[in-house]
Amino acid sequence: MVIKQLQHWFVARANAARWKPIADWAESLGGQLRVVNEGQGFILDMPPGRAGGAVRIEWGPSQRAYIPGHELRIRYEARLHGDLQMMVIEQQLMEQLEGAVFEAYTDTLRTRVDTDTPEEMRWLVMFPKLTQISSKIVRAQFGVLGIARELLHVWIEGRFSEALARVSQDLVTPGRPFVLMSMRGNLYLRMAMEEPRLNDVQSLFKLCEIAVEAAERVSQALGDSSPWPSVPSSTTMHGSLPEPDSSQ
Repeated sequence: MVIKQLQHWFVARANAARWKPIADWAESLGGQLRVVNEGQGFILDMPPGRAGGAVRIEWGPSQRAYIPGHELRIRYEARLHGDLQMMVIEQQLMEQLEGAVFEAYTDTLRTRVDTDTPEEMRWLVMFPKLTQISSKIVRAQFGVLGIARELLHVWIEGRFSEALARVSQDLVTPGRPFVLMSMRGNLYLRMAMEEPRLNDVQSLFKLCEIAVEAAERVSQALGDSSPWPSVPSSTTMHGSLPEPDSSQ
């Protein structure tokens, strides 16, 4: 037992040194890095973002079957309208998940997508896609979908579209799983990442800030009521399963 504890301690120490640039950056913003998963991952608890809510950045073993290895996750408490359900997803991943969802729906032994299917897959068959996107780069490398095309257009165009085009050049490259979603008033990002690097974490953190800023415009347009239906959601960044859809 003592030997095992010492091994975990040495692993944690080694990884803490490995992630020191990320820890120093977080600390400069008032955040703090904690080593988790027996030294195999970390959590960054950041101070409230521009939208006033807390931000958590996690890196560790993937919690999604469609992401092999390790992933980076960001949860940004944005205090958006609760019905604001929108998603940006890497194009190849979207096609892969669409095929999986189609199989689930056409399987004669399954009358609906299983309740353990994550929202990013269920939304692919529940929501319309935005096809009119000004940026050719964004249009080629990402799928954009959500509760209404009019809202998606307001969200994606402008500064957010420019930020997506930038990260697509060397970070969110074709075939690298990436999902960014707004739901339950928050923004969530999930991306395949075998080794966390400071520049990558900073870029994705900045992308989330810009996405939240754009989503706030849409949220304000919705006001206190929403004519769009809300898809039941309960998936968290820690991999728990969604509740059964009460409408079915």
